[in-house]
Amino acid sequence: MRLPNLPITDALPELLATLQTHNVAVLQAPPGAGKTTLVPLALLEADWRAGGKIIVLEPRRLAARTAATRMAQLLGEPVGQTVGYRMRLESRISAKTRIEVVTEIILTRQLQDDPGLEGVAAVLFDEFHERSLQADLGLALALDAQQVLRPDLRLLVMSATLDAERLGQWLDAPVVSSLGRMFPVDTHYLSPQRAASASRRPHEKLQDLVPVLVREALHTHTTGDVLVFLPGLADQRRVAAKLASLPDYIDLHTLHGELPAEQQDAALRPAPAGRRKVVLATSIAETSLTIEGVSIVVDGGYARIPRFEPRSGLTTLGTEPASQAAADQRRGRAGRLGPGTCYRLWTEAEFRELPLHLPPEILTADLSPLALELALWGAHDATALRWLDVPPTPALAQARELLVRLEALLPAGPPTAHGRALARLGLAPRLAHLVARGQE
Repeated sequence: MRLPNLPITDALPELLATLQTHNVAVLQAPPGAGKTTLVPLALLEADWRAGGKIIVLEPRRLAARTAATRMAQLLGEPVGQTVGYRMRLESRISAKTRIEVVTEIILTRQLQDDPGLEGVAAVLFDEFHERSLQADLGLALALDAQQVLRPDLRLLVMSATLDAERLGQWLDAPVVSSLGRMFPVDTHYLSPQRAASASRRPHEKLQDLVPVLVREALHTHTTGDVLVFLPGLADQRRVAAKLASLPDYIDLHTLHGELPAEQQDAALRPAPAGRRKVVLATSIAETSLTIEGVSIVVDGGYARIPRFEPRSGLTTLGTEPASQAAADQRRGRAGRLGPGTCYRLWTEAEFRELPLHLPPEILTADLSPLALELALWGAHDATALRWLDVPPTPALAQARELLVRLEALLPAGPPTAHGRALARLGLAPRLAHLVARGQE
């Protein structure tokens, strides 16, 4: 099999040799290296696979679908043959499928239904640096299954920005690094004067400054498409309204997880000859996606972050400053295919004050989904599993109390039939409980 020559290519021989002798490994590769598509294809040739499937975990539906589509294109096949994908309410797989790209809840269900993962040779955790609750849970369950049932199962944790050495030490696993090949990106910050005159309210700041910077970028750079990072759909609508008068040869797209696949694909495709495009995207475009033609990034500097409120028992979405790691990921989108430019909606001094990374979800999120899955796994003590960050005991206790009130768990800890039904819905336990009771 001839694979394209991408930055990750030079690291593939070392990675294949490592997985030949180790059942757990860490791969660190910067954005744009090609790890998402080339690594699974390269592993098809591994002797230890012995005909088994390769499961690739992607944190987002769009990333899962586009990764599977790209790998199938490289093989000259339609999706659903050698490479397919599976997500809630949608799948394209067949008896011939050997690489399955799945979203996080699907991996959890596969492990719960078959802890031995019969017929699976390897599980790849892509973009693990995002540290979603489901990714941490999936890795903990996979490590437990490997230790007890499947010592031959290969686990590969792939990341762009995570401290790979720390992860490697925790897993007692070798680390393979790809240097990558990033083109230079010229970074522009707001001047202190311009920042001082901007609104302190995130949504007002975005709707006032982003359209101005987009127009300045289009005027300054006569070629290349523009990718704009905004925290939410409401911000996209407000900015789009102010950009409605762009010249006729510039197409305006939005990109987020709720869009139909056809509109998502339109935003990802290169602009036709003689035209340019501006894509208003949420953080969905930070990783795993290549939007062809983009050489300019306008970063609004915010993200929608879920926060669990213990007093109310509810999770809310807040608009908060992005981390330095996320900002660097976003800037990198301008340098994937050639030299680029990034405009940031904050001063250089403000950038240095941003946190290096946001805390992992397992330390801040509602743990009721995790508590239910642990009960189904039979892990009454969460510390019996291996965690990069152990679930906080008070939050886990509160989550179990909620599940008992929802009649998903017995007071002694085991799951009820109702709890098993809730888990299969793939929703947060509170919402799943309402759906289940509404169907009775």
